[in-house]
Amino acid sequence: MPEGEQEKSQEGITVKKSENFDEWYTQVIIKGEIADYTPVSGCLAFRPIGYGIWENIQKATDIEFKRVGIQNVYFPLFIPERLLKKEQEHVEGFSPEVAWVTHAGKSELEERLAVRPTSETIMYEVISRWVRSWRDLPLRLNQWNNVVRWEFKHPTPFLRSREFLWNEGHSIFATKEEAEAERDQILGIYKKITEEFLALPGIIGRKTDTEKFAGAEASYSIEHLLPDGKAIQGPDFHFDGQRFSKAFEISFIDRDGTRKHAWQNTWAISTREIGVMIAVHGDDKGAIIPPMVSPIQAVIVPIYTEETKRTVIEACTKIHKMLENYRVKLDEREHLTPGRKFYEWELKGVPLRIEVGMKEVSEGTVVLARRDTGERRKVSQEKIVSEVSYELDQIQKNLYRRAKKFLDENIHIVSDLNIIKKEVKEKGGIFRAGWCGSAECEKKIKEETGAKIINLSLDIAASGKCIYCNKEAVYVANIARSY
Repeated sequence: MPEGEQEKSQEGITVKKSENFDEWYTQVIIKGEIADYTPVSGCLAFRPIGYGIWENIQKATDIEFKRVGIQNVYFPLFIPERLLKKEQEHVEGFSPEVAWVTHAGKSELEERLAVRPTSETIMYEVISRWVRSWRDLPLRLNQWNNVVRWEFKHPTPFLRSREFLWNEGHSIFATKEEAEAERDQILGIYKKITEEFLALPGIIGRKTDTEKFAGAEASYSIEHLLPDGKAIQGPDFHFDGQRFSKAFEISFIDRDGTRKHAWQNTWAISTREIGVMIAVHGDDKGAIIPPMVSPIQAVIVPIYTEETKRTVIEACTKIHKMLENYRVKLDEREHLTPGRKFYEWELKGVPLRIEVGMKEVSEGTVVLARRDTGERRKVSQEKIVSEVSYELDQIQKNLYRRAKKFLDENIHIVSDLNIIKKEVKEKGGIFRAGWCGSAECEKKIKEETGAKIINLSLDIAASGKCIYCNKEAVYVANIARSY
């Protein structure tokens, strides 16, 4: 077996996505060099591809934040226990997840320090000194950081990590109306990032009181559907009302001269989106990364003999230069065959491959090979910039189109709980049904089906009966098994 081909047989994806999704997903993450395990359970090492994807998500999101006037800040990783306890509902929601620092060297700390599960308490203790007058508002801040949540036993790379990266947005307003109005703007930004950059459709809705963020008055989410039929929460937005402002005395003198407590929101998108993206778009060959977030949008693979090597490499170098406005890599490794390179870049999910051999040099052409469809076609070297631009755009659109088709085909409108009981385990998907709003009915739906209400549709008017108690429906509930 030639060098490279033996490596290929050892390194390739050994299971089919449709037959063993969990094992397939893990293999794509590890063998595709997106991330790796570390000695700390649930904490990943981001390899250059994985971190490059996150950098592109972060950059695109940050541009949108700054466009609407949100500013970046940074606060400490450690939170004194007394601060975490200030908002009781908040601390109770996070108590099982908190990792604590109790010693510095051999000395026991006088007060335990929580390793940041989220930053409300440390931020608001400080921000309360920044807000004095209505002129100081609105205050719209964001930090890009890591958080640690230690509550679960079986982490899954990106999808359920004990440490993950995210944006942590915190906004403070003078009025309730201003705070509530921010919801659509922030969710609109997240919708743009997930759809236009990650090619991931989702269902926007309100969380039930049972599922909302600890300390929030109302939570909203974008929910994705994975190929195994389970839903997973994506970016979210929380209307926190005045709970934190009262706990941390964030108050201001209003225009009328009276002191009032501020109104607050929080919002986030995390590295979970990388896992969702890999899971939704990948195939049996490996990852497929949308061009908008791929660290390498196209790879140039030269094909030559010893006699033609110099001529082909010169042509490839010229093409590489022509594509300098794109994220393009020229693969000049001599110890690997072109076939081995094709396989490797397919495994790693690079959207477009540019093949150049002596024949193409003579013709003044190149071969473009799409990762999403496998289609190959020859184009003129003179038109390489416009042709690559066209193909990357088509790949981006096709990935979203396929993902949207999958989501639409797996949303089931039901009025009989028995259908959910039967099909949620056999097929999975999202089941859309009427719900009366009762916490007891919500609990019974989960107990009897193994699925839960992941969110409540915002743009569909309720009609008909509650799927559990048959009373008049107040909400349209999206029900699914969930990560």
